[in-house]
Formats: sequence, structure tokens, C-alpha cells
Amino acid sequence: MAQRLHLVFGGELVSPQKNVFKDVSQIHIVGMYPDYATAFGAWKAEAQRTVDNAHMRYFIAHIHRLREEGVPGSLTEEMGA
Repeated sequence: MAQRLHLVFGGELVSPQKNVFKDVSQIHIVGMYPDYATAFGAWKAEAQRTVDNAHMRYFIAHIHRLREEGVPGSLTEEMGA
């Protein structure tokens, strides 16, 4: 069975209407989680902690979807980069 990894991260956006970070160097990496339920709990805690700032957003990235074993690797990967 494949491992299902989820990354929770967030930061201040340029505008509440766009998912563009104001300063990428200030992105807050909350952590990596082994399942969606745990990641959701971490996401919810950070979202509630920053609820007073309309420009702050947190996201859950499904890291396990980036690499599926049945899908051929990218050219960059095959080149050893």
C-alpha cells in the first residue's frame, strides 16, 4: 500500500481573492502528516489561530499525488536532477 503524505503550509496572501503569497520566504510549513484527517486537524488549528487576518491562508497539499509509481518519471528525473 502506498504511503499517503499530506503537507500543511500557509502564509500571507497578496489579496484574499488570489492564492498568491506576499512573501514566499515567509511561508509557514506546519508539517507533514500520514493521513488526511491528521493534516486537516493541523490545518484547522492554524486557520483558526490566524482567523483575524483575512490575508492568511493555509493549505493541504497531497504530496502522495506528486509521484505515483505507475506513472513514468519526468525527463528531469531521468536525467538525475
